[in-house]
Amino acid sequence: QVQLVESGGGLVQAGGSLRLSCAASGIIFSINSMGWYRQAPGKQRELVAGIGSGDSTNYADSVKGRFTISRDNAKNTVYLQMNSLKPEDTAVYYCRITGRRLPYSSTSFDSWGQGTQVTVSS
Repeated sequence: QVQLVESGGGLVQAGGSLRLSCAASGIIFSINSMGWYRQAPGKQRELVAGIGSGDSTNYADSVKGRFTISRDNAKNTVYLQMNSLKPEDTAVYYCRITGRRLPYSSTSFDSWGQGTQVTVSS
């Protein structure tokens, strides 16, 4: 089983920055996609940013130009650098990683982190 451990959330003033990290552990043969999602109270979980195996990235319109997703394949870790934070960025942030535990398609995994709270005060 592949487990994800997130870190880096917290309380920050509007205009500030935070960096989230998400490290995968367990038997991992390859990683396909990595992404960050968020869920605010009373709202559905939404994709914030994603990065593919070829380092292609995609972002929600609301965070373009402010957030940057990156990955360290050697450490099985994905990062989310969040700059110019706004109160509407307040949410629980979850990472998600997909890949294979062994070189067989039947061993694919789709794991989620436990979530980390990001609170932006005005």
